[in-house]
Amino acid sequence: MEAKRLLSGKEKKIKRKEVLEKKKAIDEIIKKASSVKDHLVSFPPFCHYERNGISVCLESGLGDQLAPPVKKYIQNLLKVNMEGPYGPEWQMEEKVKRREMVSPEAHYIFVRQSTNTTSNDNFSTKSEETTYPGQTGDRNHLVGFVHYRFIVEEDIPVVYVYELQLETCTQRKGLGKFLMQLIELIARKNHMGAVMLTVQKANVLAMNFYTTKLRYIISNISPSRVDPLIGAEKSYEILCKTFDSEARAKLETLYLRQMNPTVGIKSYAWNILVRSQKGQP
Repeated sequence: MEAKRLLSGKEKKIKRKEVLEKKKAIDEIIKKASSVKDHLVSFPPFCHYERNGISVCLESGLGDQLAPPVKKYIQNLLKVNMEGPYGPEWQMEEKVKRREMVSPEAHYIFVRQSTNTTSNDNFSTKSEETTYPGQTGDRNHLVGFVHYRFIVEEDIPVVYVYELQLETCTQRKGLGKFLMQLIELIARKNHMGAVMLTVQKANVLAMNFYTTKLRYIISNISPSRVDPLIGAEKSYEILCKTFDSEARAKLETLYLRQMNPTVGIKSYAWNILVRSQKGQP
């Protein structure tokens, strides 16, 4: 009996060591990916998009290095695109997004109208209020952005897309799909297990875009999957696309949730705690 207890204690020690080593490895993956200032360098073909009557160029940015005019642009576009889907929750949510956008962990892909664009009159007649100097010293119009971060969900390193916002003149032209494909390439190159994002249930077009066109699914850690009763009260779903079996098992597979109801609870509870501290529903 004593030998069994000693063996059990030794096994637990080995297990703890393995868990700590895995956590350290994941933290290193996140740290390395987050330290890269410009992820577009690895994907030159994705730095320009010229289809369906629009021509844009992409550039990288960081949340703690945003110029004041760019901050204003982000705030304005968020309000235009998201005030409707959030409804009465927008007043509180807007404050949260303003804090999130300048975080040091925030990575950006900015979408700018190319100087040689002549094929779309609406695209080329934008207000000077949204014209800001780019990194190359030009004054190309901003027409959208992606805000993403490298984080850990359910012990899986993931790219979490906080925002994908495009102006009306660039919507329904394949650009959103193009940007999400780029995000997925960035995720894979940096050894992430998945791409994740949050979508408002009221934003039917966005939900259809991600689930139908891009084949994202509702994640195990989304409120509606953790507890349908709680999920019915929440205004959002968490979607994901996984790249390996471990990520799939922890973030997608409903069978695991049925076999073990505690799977995903810790992460979900943490999400709820963070959202409550931010004033989110």
